[in-house]
Parts: sequence; C-alpha cells; structure tokens
Amino acid sequence: MRTIDFDYDLPENLIAQVPLDGRDTSRLLVLDSQSGQIEHASFKDLPSYLSVGDLIVINDSRVIPARIFASPVGGGRNVELLLLRRE
Repeated sequence: MRTIDFDYDLPENLIAQVPLDGRDTSRLLVLDSQSGQIEHASFKDLPSYLSVGDLIVINDSRVIPARIFASPVGGGRNVELLLLRRE
C-alpha cells in the first residue's frame, strides 16, 4: 500500500472549520456492505443502523497541521513529510 493510494481532491469549502452547534446534525455516510448501496443520513440516525452485538469504535485523535511539502535545491524528487507527534 502506498500513501498515493489515499490521495483525492477535497475542496477547502468542504472541510469543517468549526464543530456544528448541534453535533447530532452532523452528516453520516452509511454503506451497506452487502449491497454496496450508499445512503446519506444524520448522525442522530445512527441508532437505527445498529443491531445487538454491533461494535462502535470511536476515534478521538486530533489532527495537527503538520504536512510539509519540500523540493530539494538543485533538483531531485519532491518530498511530502507528515509529522505525527511533537518530540
């Protein structure tokens, strides 16, 4: 797997800058893994998609602005650095 496999166009105006006042009104993308059908819903609808025994994994990581693009002086390959934590 290569990092380029995860490249896609994401316009700036589609990137949330602040949380919504009503967090449960956040958009929710639902994928039916059997049919491949995609449905757009609201986060408040999440319980209707869950069954007994389902597992919810919560990612509470924070993103820091740490992506650096570099070009070597005198030529060579361009480099993209992604810093994950401050040392």
